[in-house]
Amino acid sequence: MSLDGYVAGPGQDLEHPLGVGGERLHEWIYATQTFKRMVGADGGELGLDDDYFAAGFNGVGATIMGRNMFGPVRGPWTFPAWDGWWGASPPFHHDVFVLTHHERSPLLMQDATTFHFVTDGPVRALEMAKDAAGDLDVRLGGGAATIREYLALGLVDELHVALTPVLLGSGERLFAEGVTYTNLECVSVVATNKATHFTLMAQSPAD
Repeated sequence: MSLDGYVAGPGQDLEHPLGVGGERLHEWIYATQTFKRMVGADGGELGLDDDYFAAGFNGVGATIMGRNMFGPVRGPWTFPAWDGWWGASPPFHHDVFVLTHHERSPLLMQDATTFHFVTDGPVRALEMAKDAAGDLDVRLGGGAATIREYLALGLVDELHVALTPVLLGSGERLFAEGVTYTNLECVSVVATNKATHFTLMAQSPAD
């Protein structure tokens, strides 16, 4: 998240999936060993930034995301349908549940990733993700509107916010204006030279 509260820049589209300037928010990730391995490169830095980035994948058995995070397309799915930003081998390696208003058959990818398109809303998507994850965690991948929706429903148990020294001026906010998230408590604040990592926990975790 930027210093002025945005998790994506303005003008998200095919050329700017994170919005104009939004890639700067993730500079703390790019040098980590976990990211390097994810993109098939050698090396990378260890340390707190790597620990926090890796924690977003460790012990996770399913992911939920909004359609905007899956891709820039809108309306009914057309042929050839959009298959995501990640190519034939997405980095999830488990079932991913995409919130959408338009039906689509499951999309099987390489490396054990299957995208399921859920038209029954966020609560149903969470039920399906929990069933798929079993004893593992469900990760809420984003984007911002999807996270706000789950926060409003009180269905987020833990939230990691990496605050980066960037000002975007406009874009997509993580937290809705005028809303006080009384159920969230900050339990940890750790800073590196690239980001300040906040961990917020729900005082009454969701079932």
